[in-house]
Amino acid sequence: MNISVIITTYNWPEALALSLKSIFTQKRLPLEVIVADDGSTSQTAEMIRAIAADAPIPVIHSRQEDKGFRLARSRNRAIARARGEYVILIDGDILAERHFVHDHHRFARPGFFVQGTRVLLTKQLSKQILRTGELSAGCYSSGVGNRKNCLRSNMLANIFSFKSRRLRGIKTCNFAFWRKDAIRVNGFNEDFVGWGREDSEFTVRLMNIGLRRQNVKFNALAYHLYHSKSDRRHLPANDKILAQTIGKKLSWCEYGLQAHLS
Repeated sequence: MNISVIITTYNWPEALALSLKSIFTQKRLPLEVIVADDGSTSQTAEMIRAIAADAPIPVIHSRQEDKGFRLARSRNRAIARARGEYVILIDGDILAERHFVHDHHRFARPGFFVQGTRVLLTKQLSKQILRTGELSAGCYSSGVGNRKNCLRSNMLANIFSFKSRRLRGIKTCNFAFWRKDAIRVNGFNEDFVGWGREDSEFTVRLMNIGLRRQNVKFNALAYHLYHSKSDRRHLPANDKILAQTIGKKLSWCEYGLQAHLS
């Protein structure tokens, strides 16, 4: 099974560089990594070119013009370019533990999408990691939140991972799906502008075509660097789009992935 990892980013090249390196050191390397860039400056492009030169896998920079927060469109453009049959989404502030791709591969099943967990790192620890370039965080480290998410155990993963049809707790900073399923629902809804709910609405449409949610615990570990909260001014409008998709049981969005497929 070929896997494409898609990393979203916007003007934080220091964090993106560490996120990319965490993918390059995986026990099981993906086919490629695609940076879904929502309009970063040339500093990000220069960093990607430099790091790609020595990367063990292809690194594709999928950049769109900066016209505000358009994460849905940015992800669709990256999915359209993906060559893997299976897609793992992470954010550019996520550092993946070295078994991350291996664990996602282990839980990939037809008819399911996967929701992983994350470890929240404090501002102080995040600054230290960015300064040193090393992820030095464990279950008992200072500056680590929700410590149980630091523990990797196949036995515990087999016991506590579970299937669900719930929408609550969807976070596409650690999320995986079959590319063909994204195509079936037309990917992310590009009516979403500004932060919030585009991930939940995408998930609703996946469930409306009959897919189920696989929650993975104690595997596919992801460490989330601290950052300030995003601007939430568009959240009320985005909530309305989500409510419409739920109420009408929609499985297709008008403006989505199809526009970017050749």
